[in-house]
Amino acid sequence: PNTTVAAIIHYQNKFLLVEEYQDNSVVFNQPAGHLEKNESILSALKREVFEETGLALSPDYLSGIYYFYKPEINIYFLRFCFVIELNEFMTGIPQDKEIIANHWLTLEQIKIKAKQLRSHLVLDCINDYLAGNKIPLTYLKTNL
Repeated sequence: PNTTVAAIIHYQNKFLLVEEYQDNSVVFNQPAGHLEKNESILSALKREVFEETGLALSPDYLSGIYYFYKPEINIYFLRFCFVIELNEFMTGIPQDKEIIANHWLTLEQIKIKAKQLRSHLVLDCINDYLAGNKIPLTYLKTNL
C-alpha cells in the first residue's frame, strides 16, 4: 500500500486543516502526505506538517493506523495519524504551493464541510482522537 502520514493539530477545541487542490477541486485535509524513500514515518510527518503549514512541530503520540482502499483509482493506503496538541496558538505560512490556506476549525465547522473533505479519514481520525486513542511513539521502530 501507499504509506501516508497525517497530523491532527489541536488547540482549544479547534483543529488545523489545510485547504488544497485535488483533481481540480478544493478540499480540506489534515496536514498529510506520502512517505518518501529513505524517510522514517516520524520524519515524513514533520516534513509534511512543515511543508503544508510552515510550522516546525513534533507529534505527541499516534492516534490511529488506517488501511483504506480507494476503488476509483484502485490504490490501497496505509495512513498513520499523529496528534500534536499545542499549548499556544500558532499560525504559519504554507511552504507547498498546492496548499491554498490553513484554517483553524471547530469539529462542527469540519462536519459542515464534510462533502469537501479529502476523504472520510479526516473525520475518522478526529473522532478517534476525541475518543482518547493514544499510541506511544515508542511503538514505531525504524532502522533509518
